[in-house]
Amino acid sequence: MTLSFDPDRISLPIGHLIGDRLIPAEGVIPMRRPSDGKAYADCPVAGEDLVDHAVQSAKAALKDSNWGGIRPRERLKVLHRWADLIEQEAPELARLEALSSTRPVGHLVEGDIAVSAEQIRFFAEFADKEGSDLVPTDDGNLGMIMTEPYGVVGAITPWNFPVSMAAWKLGPALAAGNAVVLKPSEITPFSTIRLAELALRAGLPVGLINVVLGDGPVTGTAITGHPDISKVSFTGSTRAGSAIMENIARTGIKPMTLELGGKSPQLVFADADLGKTAAAIAAGIMSNAGQACVAGSRLIVEETAAAPLVEAIVARMKIVAAAPTWDGAAQYSPIISDRQQDRIHSIVSAAVEAGGECLAGGMPMEGPGYFYRPTLIAGIDRNSPAITEEIFGPVLTLQTFRDEEEALALADHPTYGLAAGLFTRDLSRAIRLTRRLQAGTVWVNRYNRSRDHILPTGGYKQSGIGKDLGREAYHANRKSKSVLISL
Repeated sequence: MTLSFDPDRISLPIGHLIGDRLIPAEGVIPMRRPSDGKAYADCPVAGEDLVDHAVQSAKAALKDSNWGGIRPRERLKVLHRWADLIEQEAPELARLEALSSTRPVGHLVEGDIAVSAEQIRFFAEFADKEGSDLVPTDDGNLGMIMTEPYGVVGAITPWNFPVSMAAWKLGPALAAGNAVVLKPSEITPFSTIRLAELALRAGLPVGLINVVLGDGPVTGTAITGHPDISKVSFTGSTRAGSAIMENIARTGIKPMTLELGGKSPQLVFADADLGKTAAAIAAGIMSNAGQACVAGSRLIVEETAAAPLVEAIVARMKIVAAAPTWDGAAQYSPIISDRQQDRIHSIVSAAVEAGGECLAGGMPMEGPGYFYRPTLIAGIDRNSPAITEEIFGPVLTLQTFRDEEEALALADHPTYGLAAGLFTRDLSRAIRLTRRLQAGTVWVNRYNRSRDHILPTGGYKQSGIGKDLGREAYHANRKSKSVLISL
C-alpha cells in the first residue's frame, strides 16, 4: 500500500460536528499547507451560541444514554469498537492529518494513529476496573470513597499531534463516563472530526462527542467559561494555559488539566554510550522539527565528551531532506506556518549576532513550504532567548559542565519543568540526579515516550497542572465523594 497522495484531491469535513450532524459553516480563518504554503481551506469559528448548542447536546446525550451509569463493561465495548475502526481507517485519517499538519503521512499510520487506538483501548480497560473504595473506619461506621463522572468535559487540543492529542482527551473522559465538547486547533481540525465520526460508527451514543471549530480567543474562551462544562483539559502553550486559568477564575471555578510548554534539558555524562546518545538527542530535537512540548532543546554535556558527541549530532542533522507530508517517503517535518518559521529564524539570528556559533543549520531550507534546517548553536549566554524561550522548532543549544552540581544548575529552568533527558552508565548517578531534576518526566538513556501508556505525562512549574496518560488521566475525569454510614 502506497501512502503518498495528491493533496488537491482530498475531501475535507469542514464544519462543526454536533450530535451526529456535520454543520456546515463559512470559514473565516485562512488555512495554508505547511509543506508548500498553498491556501486550501478556511476554518469556521464557533461563537458562544454554537458552543452552547454543543454543550446542550452533550448534556442531553448523557441523560438519554445514561452513559455514566450503565454497566462499565458496555462503555468498554464501545470504546474497543472505536479503536478497531481507527485502525481500519488509518490511511484516511493519515491523509487528512498529513494534508494540513506537520506530520509526514508515513509516520502516522504505524505511529500516531496506531498509538491513538492503543490509548483508547488502554483507557477503556479502566471503565470496569477502577471504582469506589471501602476505607477503614471503626466498627460502628462504614466509610466509602465513591467516584462519579464530572458530566461534560471541555477539551482543547493543539495543532502539532492532532489525532493523538484528541485521543489523550477523549479516551479517559469517555471511559470515565463523561461527554466531551472538543475544540481542535483551527490549523489542523479535519482528522479530529473524522475521529469523532468513527466513534459514532462504533456505537457511541449520539452527542457524547461534539467537535466545534474555531480559535482560542473566541471558541476556546466560550468552552472554558461555559457554566455547564464541569472540567477542562488543555494541551498547548503556557501563555494560552494562563489565559484559560484566568477565564475559568473569572467565570466560575472548575478543575482543569493543563499540559503546557517546555524547554527540556538533555544531560550527557562522559561515561554515556555516545553513539546511542547522539541518535537519541538528534531525534529528540528533530522529531516533528522540534514542534513538541517535550522537545529536548537544551544539550548540556560534560566538557570531555562534548567534541565527539557534537560531531555525531551534527552529522545526523546534515542528512535531513525536505519533502511534503503527503509523500510516503518523507521523514522530516515542515514548520507549521511562515510566521512560526520567521520567529524561529529571528531567535537563531539574534543568538548568532550576540556571539553564538551555528555548528549546523541556522536557516530555512530552499524550496516550497516552511522547512527549517536542524540547528545547533554553541557559545551563547545562558540568558539568551535561544536558551530561555520555547522556540518550538528544530533548534538545539549547547552548554558544557564539569560536575554534577553545575549540570543540575544549568538544567534548572526558571519557567519550565516538563521533561528531561539523562545519559550515563552510572546507575547511582542516574537515580541521584533523577530525584533532583525538576521535571515531570525524566528519560534515562533515551529521549522519547514508549507505548507504555501507564506512564503519565505532565509538568512541574509552569509546564502544567495535572497529568495526561496513565491511570492519573482516568482519575482526573472522575470526582470523588466521601460517604460515612453509621451502622
